[in-house]
Amino acid sequence: MQPDPRSDTRPDPQPDAATGAAADRLVDLVVRAGSLVDGSGSPAYDGDLAIDGGRIVALGDIGAIMGRDEIDAQGCVVCPGFVNVLSHAYLTLQQDPRGLSDLYQGVTTQIFGEGVSLGPVTGAMTESMIELIGALPEGARAAWPRLRDFLGHLESTGVGQNVASFVGADNLRMSVAGIEGRPLDDDELARACALLDEELADGALGVGSALIYPPGTYADTRELTAYAKVLARHDALYISHLRNEGDRLLEAVDELLDIARDSGARAEIYHLKTAGRDNRPKMRRVLERIESVRAAGIEVTADIYPYAAGSTLLAAAIPPPFHLGGADRLHERLGNPADRATITAAIRDGGDWENLWRMSGGAPGVVVLSHHPEIDVPAGSTIADIAEARGDADPIATLLDIVLAAPHADAAYFIGDEDNTRLAFAHDWVSVGSDSDAPAADERFADHPVHPRAFGTFARVLGRYARDEAIVTPEEAIRRMTSLPATNLRLRDRGLLTPGAHADVAVFRLADVTDTATYANPKSYARGMRHVLVNGIPALRDGTPTGALPGRALRRDTP
Repeated sequence: MQPDPRSDTRPDPQPDAATGAAADRLVDLVVRAGSLVDGSGSPAYDGDLAIDGGRIVALGDIGAIMGRDEIDAQGCVVCPGFVNVLSHAYLTLQQDPRGLSDLYQGVTTQIFGEGVSLGPVTGAMTESMIELIGALPEGARAAWPRLRDFLGHLESTGVGQNVASFVGADNLRMSVAGIEGRPLDDDELARACALLDEELADGALGVGSALIYPPGTYADTRELTAYAKVLARHDALYISHLRNEGDRLLEAVDELLDIARDSGARAEIYHLKTAGRDNRPKMRRVLERIESVRAAGIEVTADIYPYAAGSTLLAAAIPPPFHLGGADRLHERLGNPADRATITAAIRDGGDWENLWRMSGGAPGVVVLSHHPEIDVPAGSTIADIAEARGDADPIATLLDIVLAAPHADAAYFIGDEDNTRLAFAHDWVSVGSDSDAPAADERFADHPVHPRAFGTFARVLGRYARDEAIVTPEEAIRRMTSLPATNLRLRDRGLLTPGAHADVAVFRLADVTDTATYANPKSYARGMRHVLVNGIPALRDGTPTGALPGRALRRDTP
């Protein structure tokens, strides 16, 4: 095993300015005879890759450089490791720091912070409020005073991939107003912005909002724009799960574009999609609007995952007003017949909120993803199947019973349209995120809810979208998963194969890359990845995890 680059005190070999060849002729590792795809979108070319002290020192024709260790990459693509722009692996990495579902796909960097982050937890935000992220597995912790404390904890205890995070917009709001469903006053907003300023100075990537979930849904445009103005001063990113992806999708996109325009901040849309059959034609109009503002010099980007079904808590099908007061108050309402009748009517009839139930087509389009012994619901069952088995005349009653018994039950909602995802991915400013955690396919995660995107997102984009369907070239698909997100996130010296860059590297046979995870069998590793290096250390070698944990806590715009 190679030395950990975090503790390596040797000076970096200095590359030759013209060729990138290092003055030292013996380096830690050489990857030999691969097809080099540098992450820029440029065509592949044959050559070697020399790594020393965790960084790339030469590539292409590296002359007489020899490695203390060498990897044969003949017949394989050698490219930068993939950046998962939208990861929820903050808990599973505490259970199993290898992050295997992503490692088998070549992911070397995990990005957290959609709506809520594990720090800062301070002020009026109590540790109990972190229940927003779901039930805590044994041994996992979900609240740190500052974001740097959490990321530093992962690095110090050992983590398989690099980790970085946005500040959750929910954390900022809850630090001054708890879970109250109201606009922030001027003093509260100023204090939230001051906290954000401190977190950005510590290297946070920006702010991540999730505007369909309480308390994020309580934030108005004024609040979000105030955060974005702070971001603009730091050249940090505002990234958002839009307020609506369905009937009011265009209005939600316009809100994000207005925030970017009025603040001067760069902005990104999490998991760009259209929700609900009637809204599918809106994707072209969304893309046209984004292209228009980009042409005007406003930096707006997006990311996707390549599946028709989204995934979130089953409780998200219940309208936001009924979540006021937190999980305990929702539990009381579900146990009260009058409140329950009101909730049922709101789900069935809709309203000025994103109705996941209706956009999924009702009970047949909602799948419970994990087994819950307290209600004896088999994983992978639709609400329609469960209602029929129970003899429930109204499947909404079935849904409410499950939420009452298992508040953190996860579900897949078949709201999307993968053809629209393909249409979005054809645009050169769209990157990739799994919107999932990174479990292993073992007994430790036997009852863990899993969407196939956890095990297949990057393999599916590379093998299906690029190689098989030719939506983009393989080189361009690799750019979307490497240098594009690294640039958007301001992760310096990441996402490219170039002398001086950190040696996050994926080696694979393109013809073999396959996503094997399905909704019926989601815990199935992707195939085709041969070697994965994180900071120059093999975390996957010859298709097998090494157990090495060389990941680092990354800060924005820091070498």
